Amino acid sequence: MDVRRRRAALLLVAGGGALLAARPFLAPLEGQEQAPGRPEFTLVAKDFRFSPDRIEVVQDDLVRLTIRSEDIAYGFAIDEYRIVRRVPAGGSTTFDFRADRPGTFRFYSSLTSDRAHAEMQGRLVVGPR
Repeated sequence: MDVRRRRAALLLVAGGGALLAARPFLAPLEGQEQAPGRPEFTLVAKDFRFSPDRIEVVQDDLVRLTIRSEDIAYGFAIDEYRIVRRVPAGGSTTFDFRADRPGTFRFYSSLTSDRAHAEMQGRLVVGPR
């Protein structure tokens, strides 16, 4: 509990009902923010490309990502978030992660079975809250 909330709670206990009536008129706490979003994205992996190849979210969003292969098996990795997933040929994988830091992060196919995997990449852009 932050200092302002503790003070308000102590005043409410010590001051009785008069402050309880005034409670609706108290200003919102500084730094209070909206709840994080829950965006969902589907990436299609085909011909050694991700589509779309850019995802934009806001810091602290809980992101649900589905990656669907339309041909061969692929990998998916974002090093900074320690995410590594395998996408089966013709299948999909879905997972959630918290975008807990702002910045631009590369995602890519982590498989090495074909050199074309090394060229398969995109960007996760996490804007500050």
